Amino acid sequence: MRVVDLFSGCGGMSLGFKEAGFDIVGAFDNWDAAVEIYKANFKHPIYKADLSNADYIQTIKELNPDLIVGGPPCQDYSIAGKREMGKRANLTIKFGEIVSQVKPTWVVFENVYNIERFPTLPQLKNILMNAGYGISTKVLDASLCGVPQKRKRFFLVGKLNAINGFFDDAFVANMSNAPMTVRDYLGDTLQTQFYYMHPRSYNRRAVFSIDEPSATIRGINRPIPNNYKKHPADKADISDGVRALTTRERGYLQTFPDSFSFPGVKTDVELAIGNAVPPALAKYIAKSIILFQETNKERSKKI
Repeated sequence: MRVVDLFSGCGGMSLGFKEAGFDIVGAFDNWDAAVEIYKANFKHPIYKADLSNADYIQTIKELNPDLIVGGPPCQDYSIAGKREMGKRANLTIKFGEIVSQVKPTWVVFENVYNIERFPTLPQLKNILMNAGYGISTKVLDASLCGVPQKRKRFFLVGKLNAINGFFDDAFVANMSNAPMTVRDYLGDTLQTQFYYMHPRSYNRRAVFSIDEPSATIRGINRPIPNNYKKHPADKADISDGVRALTTRERGYLQTFPDSFSFPGVKTDVELAIGNAVPPALAKYIAKSIILFQETNKERSKKI
């Protein structure tokens, strides 16, 4: 199945679908740092493109995708952002308009779970349904989908000429019964039992154990403050050998492999990692699509 990745970032979605056996034929993003990381890891083209500009519709059509995937910038929806509508929220609408004009058989849309609170989501759904897509939606906990991280993400899967809700069972068919811990995924690779992740506020804990999923990997990585005061929920004292994670280790927790290269300035790389769709989560969705197709094919044979 030919795939085009819109708002691709550094390539987490592309990598997950590629690992599941899909053919990624092109990607589009407007951030130079992410484009350079993407280029370093994939052979197919990535276009430096402002997708709010309709000029790229023809280019996407010429790639002849069977599936369009994408996660438009989410800062205007994120709890880490302003929690109010902004210009980037309009890119969600643009994503729907591109899909409705290109008309691939399948569409996968990903974003922060808070998008359900905003009026752009019903608008996106209406655009897709009016274009002939049946849609299913689900907020997934990444730790139940092969990622050692408590990361809730919203997914919409659409298919031409399907009924709404067609993919509801497929979303959960392969879901784990227990969350994946850091130790489950990395073993003792970190060589520490406890680690520090800078919290959004000091009302939250910052020290975690490898025997639990990590907190959501965000786009910043700060050292342990000299005056850090232990939170009641911290898993250990800072004095117990706790350290902050390296950039590469944060990439591991996002399920990027060692072979994935991250060229660029450290702050840009950290942001690209934090903004990425974990490849293992993207692979989970991709394999769910494969399973859906295989199951439907078997049902058709029996009829």
